[in-house]
Amino acid sequence: MDTYIWYQKLLKPSWAPPSWLFGPVWAVLYAIIAVSFGAAGYMFWKGRISFFVLLPFILNLIFNLAFTPIQFRLQNNLLAAVDILLVLGTLVWAMVAIYPHAKWIALANIPYLLWVLFATILQLTITYLNWK
Repeated sequence: MDTYIWYQKLLKPSWAPPSWLFGPVWAVLYAIIAVSFGAAGYMFWKGRISFFVLLPFILNLIFNLAFTPIQFRLQNNLLAAVDILLVLGTLVWAMVAIYPHAKWIALANIPYLLWVLFATILQLTITYLNWK
C-alpha cells in the first residue's frame, strides 16, 4: 500500500499535527543535530571526550534514521514505537553525558528533546489506537 495512503488511514489523536508539518520541523532539527552531534564527534576525535560520551550520539543517529523505514516502509507501528523510545532514551543519555564537557551541546538539543517527547507520545498513541 502507498505510504501516504497507509498513514492517512491510521487512527490518530485529534491533536496530531498535519503531515506537512513534519518536514519543516525535521529540517530545523537535523540542522541542530548536525552541528551539535558533529561537535561531539570532533571533541572525541580531539581526545576531549571518551567513546562512552560519544556512544549515545551514535546510537541516537542510528535509531533516528531507522524510524522512517520502520514506520513507513515496514508499516510497523509497534516496532516504530519501540524505536522512538530508543531515540528518546539515547537522546537523554547523550545530553546527560555531554553536559559536563560541553553544556551548549546539551542545551542546543532541547528543541530536539521536546519534539522527540511529543513524537514519542504521538507514536505510542497511534500504536495504541491502531492495535489489532
